[in-house]
Amino acid sequence: MALPKRVRFQLNSDIHREQVPMLSVLLAAGCLTSITGGAIAPVFPDIVAELNLNPRWAGILVSIPRLTVAIANPLLGFIADRVGKLTVLLPSLIAFALFGIMGAFSQNLFSLLILRALVGVANGGISAASLGFVAHLFEGETRSRLMGYTASVITIASIIVPLLAGWFGSFHWRFAFCLYGLALPVAIAARLLIKVPSDPKTDSEQKVALQHLSQAFSNVRLGIVLLTLYGTATIFYTVLVYAPLYFQTAIGADSVLNGMILAARAIGAAIIAAVGAASVAKRLGKTQATSFGLVIMAVTVAAIPFLNTPQSALITAFGFGLGFGLAMPNAYDTLADLAPAAGRSTLLALGAGTASLGQFLSPILLGAVWESGESNVFFVAGAIAIALALLQLLRPSQMSNV
Repeated sequence: MALPKRVRFQLNSDIHREQVPMLSVLLAAGCLTSITGGAIAPVFPDIVAELNLNPRWAGILVSIPRLTVAIANPLLGFIADRVGKLTVLLPSLIAFALFGIMGAFSQNLFSLLILRALVGVANGGISAASLGFVAHLFEGETRSRLMGYTASVITIASIIVPLLAGWFGSFHWRFAFCLYGLALPVAIAARLLIKVPSDPKTDSEQKVALQHLSQAFSNVRLGIVLLTLYGTATIFYTVLVYAPLYFQTAIGADSVLNGMILAARAIGAAIIAAVGAASVAKRLGKTQATSFGLVIMAVTVAAIPFLNTPQSALITAFGFGLGFGLAMPNAYDTLADLAPAAGRSTLLALGAGTASLGQFLSPILLGAVWESGESNVFFVAGAIAIALALLQLLRPSQMSNV
């Protein structure tokens, strides 16, 4: 007897040809999230100058979407599990394009800040729905591999988007906001290519799903994974924010060299996420693979104060990317394992929101450490990574006493 398409997705370990268009749309949707910050960063100085913004408050323009993503992600993930992921994905894509493009017409800080916050909410819906689709329709090694692919293409997009935004911004900073319009063709493709059978749930089924979800929240391992996502994002943004400042002083790095160092991290993360994260997890286990990635991150971030040549900075940055690309996808895959099938969008969105919160709070919490001594922030970040790596290795009986 032929299996329904949805069941075949779960049983087959390989990705079939008919699934490729849908997966391509989901990956494209995931890549759009890199536009949230990538489109504004290259033209940020021009925005501050033309709108005569106070630099003290203007920085919120870059960080505010991270906060609204952290708030909106779990809520929209929960809604996606209740009413359908496509129902959340399509409006989020349209809102992302609309609010993003409207930023080009802003004339003051307040209007731009509101639009940036709304872009973050739409970003939360896109990531919640797209991750939820992958986690819900696939299982086992296939899902692990797809999580790696997703992390890889988003990382590559995070390299390309600032370059495109800088090129558009060379004509005028307002043109950089045109990149948000890419969400519209993705929305059209999603409507045409994502075919998910309707699966209405009765009230009793909804209650059972909520009970299973509440049981997942009582699992101590869930807290460990969420803490790992938060800490990993914090470490990554510590390197992203403070390493360029340090290298500028220590080795005289200009914007070109700092850009190359940033690209080296992204390339390392993209390579390992695409071709190595699932393989390492298969050999070591997802928890051990996450721990191994965190150890690599710890070593490479703590080594920054001892680097005195561009070559060593580039090699270490590539190594940091390998660690990040190994830890983050496996942490998300572990989170998917902990979630009941009917609640995966909720938990994955909660994980993405927790990571966004780590990104938002990283400069706030570690700024004082940086001011106390520039190299100290890298040692603190390394210590956080080691602590998280050790936390992964706790057994269930030990975790009950944490």
